[in-house]
Amino acid sequence: MAKVNIPNPTPEQIEQWKKEYATKDKCIHRITSASGKVGYVHDPDRKTLSLAMTRIAQNNIIGGVEAILDNCWLGGDESLKTNDKSFMGLANQIEQLIQAETVTLEKL
Repeated sequence: MAKVNIPNPTPEQIEQWKKEYATKDKCIHRITSASGKVGYVHDPDRKTLSLAMTRIAQNNIIGGVEAILDNCWLGGDESLKTNDKSFMGLANQIEQLIQAETVTLEKL
């Protein structure tokens, strides 16, 4: 079932998203453009990251960003995803959604 966009979520809806998507390691994020557009996304899961990385490996960087936005979008002004200027501004912030823990590798 496709997600329904909630263009103007209430504080109660945002709290519901937090209950549904936020965990110890995952967050809900508010996106605000310079023109005042607001959107909400959650951190991507491994399946979404796999899809995005596959597209990026095929030299489709925009497709990778779209994969993350399509799968992580919760609500707000969808023109953030459809307006080219807004999309490119948002694309520059996507890496902040992809968080990784520093690990070390030791040969034994």
